[in-house]
Amino acid sequence: MTDRPDQRVRDIVIIGGGTAGWMAAAALAHKLGPTGVSVTLVESAEIGTVGVGEATLPQIRYFNQSLGIDEAEMMARTSATIKLGIEFRDWGAIGDRYFHPFGAYGETIGPADFHHYWFKQNASGKAGDFSDYCFPNVAARNNRFAQPEDNPEPGIAAYSYAFQFDASLYGKYLAEFARNRGVKRIEGKVVAVHSNGESGFIESVALESGKTIAGDLFIDCSGFRGLLIEQELATGYDDWSEFLPCNRAYAVPCAIAGPIGPYTRSTARTGGWQWRIPLQHRIGNGHVYCDAYISDQDAVDQLMTTLEGEPLADPKQLFFKTGKRHKLWNRNCVAIGLSGGFLEPLESTSIDLIQSGILNLIELFPEKSCATTDIDEYNRLMDLEFERIRDFLMLHYVATQRDDAPLWRDMRNMVWPDSLGEKIEAFRKRGFVPEYESGLFQPPSWLSVFIGQNVLPETYDPRVDRMPEGELTGHLERISRTISSEIERTEAHSDFIGRYGASTVGAGAA
Repeated sequence: MTDRPDQRVRDIVIIGGGTAGWMAAAALAHKLGPTGVSVTLVESAEIGTVGVGEATLPQIRYFNQSLGIDEAEMMARTSATIKLGIEFRDWGAIGDRYFHPFGAYGETIGPADFHHYWFKQNASGKAGDFSDYCFPNVAARNNRFAQPEDNPEPGIAAYSYAFQFDASLYGKYLAEFARNRGVKRIEGKVVAVHSNGESGFIESVALESGKTIAGDLFIDCSGFRGLLIEQELATGYDDWSEFLPCNRAYAVPCAIAGPIGPYTRSTARTGGWQWRIPLQHRIGNGHVYCDAYISDQDAVDQLMTTLEGEPLADPKQLFFKTGKRHKLWNRNCVAIGLSGGFLEPLESTSIDLIQSGILNLIELFPEKSCATTDIDEYNRLMDLEFERIRDFLMLHYVATQRDDAPLWRDMRNMVWPDSLGEKIEAFRKRGFVPEYESGLFQPPSWLSVFIGQNVLPETYDPRVDRMPEGELTGHLERISRTISSEIERTEAHSDFIGRYGASTVGAGAA
């Protein structure tokens, strides 16, 4: 063996706290701390965080489990409720309502996918609503919840769940977790970044206090500012505003005045859409919109006049540009969270993108030299994740029949990315939905939006016709009956929250 200088990364410096910073710190300390890696997080109390990412996807459960976090404790500490999916109102047409669940539809009843059997029966008026064949859909409608079983009843397809929680409390919870595992927190504002003149690698950051923090690998969690990835490294930004034009939001909490259902709600408005996220102690609300289609005043008025309870704070305005950095990993700097990019929160993907960024980094954890092969592979994976999420979000806007406002007319007539156009065409022609080895949203998600927003294929899989009509009708009726019967035995969501270690459940919960 030849003598080789130690190239192992020893010191990781994270710039910025919040959800992204503390998720990164907790995971890196837990996974890499035993190998001798030191993690330092620099944040300033003077610099606020966005703090509205309160709805999550099921992947957050696996992230927490990988860190050994107790789910009941986390829920109690973050005022969490359960999320079985998202209810969409007025997206396909005004008055429409459908669910995007965290689960599959129906069951295997023949060689073709279940939805093709439903297409045939629906065309002849012999099928129930597509959502009736998905347990989390029906449970959400009835404000009920049961943890998935390893071996569910026939007719109950696999499903999962996520959380609706206070993002700031989740960040604090992970901060405690991380600091108990050796993460060093330094209070301070970064005023200068020092890079190597030859390699361009970041060597240290200087704080307003005069303190200098050196490191081998830097994680930029500084939010939209992109303090390291953009202000220092000038990485560049892929602007996707032409595809997803919403660029502003107002967020405000309000008191609970109705049932705390196990789902998030998204209601389409004239210039964007409005979210409702029920927590144990309050309701999170927001209005995402494009200022080219509605004024700031009209946007905030629409939000404040549709709250279900008394507002608990003044509305907070946010500004953003949809897109991503040219590279999320540049030299020895990795951008995680808003510093790397932003896709509007329509499908609660912000925290999942943080999680993907962290887990991909751990999988490709570099030496000090940060090999180009590692950087390129990381950027390829993250680019693919961003692009597939972008396409799925766009589907909600373009698969609409609304003609009542300029935003919806423009979105219906826009030019799609080829990647999205191919998916829409394949579904419209023959009901085909591609399945990927990697990628956040799988066929049941696409089916939910297509069918929920009144997009049906011209034909179904011909193998469906092998099954006699009476047998097919019997299969669908049995699945629907099984789900209905199971729902009757399922406890109320609020009862589950109270039994599972909730700190409080708001008045008016059902």
